[in-house]
Amino acid sequence: MQDKSMMRCSFARRAVVACASVLAAGTSLANPFETTLDNGLKVIVKEDPRAPSVVNMVWYRVGSIDEIDGTSGVAHVLEHMMFKGTHEVGPGEFNKRVAKVGGRDNAFTSRDYTAYFQQVPAERLSEMMGLEADRMRHLRFEDEDFAKELEVVKEERRMRTDDKPRSLVYEQLMATAFNAHPYRRPIIGWMTDLDQMKSSDARQWYRQWYAPNNAYIVVVGDVQHEKVFAEANRLYGGYKADPLPARRTVIEPEQLGVRTAEVRAPADLPYVAMAWHAPTLRNVDSDRDVYALQVLAAVLDGYDGARLSRNVVRGSQVALSAGAGYDGTARGESLFIMDGTPAKGHTVDEVKQALRAEIARIQQEGVSEAELRRVKAQAIAGQVYKRDSLMGQAMEIGMLEAVGLSWRDEPKIMEMIRSVTADEVQSVAKRYFSDSKLSVATLDPLPLDDKPRSGRPAGARH
Repeated sequence: MQDKSMMRCSFARRAVVACASVLAAGTSLANPFETTLDNGLKVIVKEDPRAPSVVNMVWYRVGSIDEIDGTSGVAHVLEHMMFKGTHEVGPGEFNKRVAKVGGRDNAFTSRDYTAYFQQVPAERLSEMMGLEADRMRHLRFEDEDFAKELEVVKEERRMRTDDKPRSLVYEQLMATAFNAHPYRRPIIGWMTDLDQMKSSDARQWYRQWYAPNNAYIVVVGDVQHEKVFAEANRLYGGYKADPLPARRTVIEPEQLGVRTAEVRAPADLPYVAMAWHAPTLRNVDSDRDVYALQVLAAVLDGYDGARLSRNVVRGSQVALSAGAGYDGTARGESLFIMDGTPAKGHTVDEVKQALRAEIARIQQEGVSEAELRRVKAQAIAGQVYKRDSLMGQAMEIGMLEAVGLSWRDEPKIMEMIRSVTADEVQSVAKRYFSDSKLSVATLDPLPLDDKPRSGRPAGARH
């Protein structure tokens, strides 16, 4: 769903002006700065003095990948409960304090991590760090609070998944592509698991995983790293490291043929999504297939004139929309996904054939140097633009750390993407798109129900 790296000034001539402006603003080439407290809490600070603002993020190395069957959704539910108060901060008070200083805050759960953030005036950073440190160790919530928030999560699932046919298709695609791997479970949880969840499940999750040695802080903005390090040590340094549950690596068994799933739900149009198992980045220096697949995805769907838009939507007009996506950075396993919606008079099967024909064309003919230059320039420009956002910079740093890489790997990642050749793109197109790696989920639309949905319950944050 997202892309993750920051670019250094030496990467491209096109970035020289933008990078020079950053340096002129006082950003050191040593940026970011990193330290680790005695209790294992890592602190990463990126100094960016261009505006009197700061982003404070706390990332926990735990997500839905760490759940066990029967408890799907507990990582996300605990994220909600983190706003229910401590001995020092009452229920709902966290958000009010952030808003009072003119800031904004929220949180998000993924398969690989859970993260919390505030963006506030720089002089309020210490207060935000104190609030996060407090709830890392002193979270309190009553059974009644849990029951109410669980209903909020259920309604979130209804509105974001159950009432959105494409979301249901994606959920079924993941459950089909993965038989053993925990990515088969939805982040928000199966409704059957949410129906059975108890407040003790969330408390146990908190006790197991919310510890300084399973977390890291990312601070980006108008700050001095030495002061942030000192403040982090003052606020978090007294917490002891906890023994963490053993994490067992689950490897998906080899797929032996095409897997299919069908979703029947009210919708305007049919839809299809296809997924092939693909490699995940583990070694930044040697996993070149990951970079070649990222470039392949961009050639197919990385800009307005990319192949799927040009050939499948505007050209043959088989599809109203068509897309391709691949990330390759994760704690678990990765998929290369293509999807599309048939145009009037066309079928899902025609869309599937058209999407696969674009892969076949690259297998046979390769890609042009012009296409390579275009997608690489897009990637470089994207990294430069992200420097204009404190949140963008913090997310880049945090997401690399979350999947077992480092912010220090970013320059090498960009260098490797820039070095991908046309032959490498053609090679991965030939090797990763066989039927033995393919899973397909289709939407068979039912007549739409005209009854309006009820509104979201009070208290929903997302």
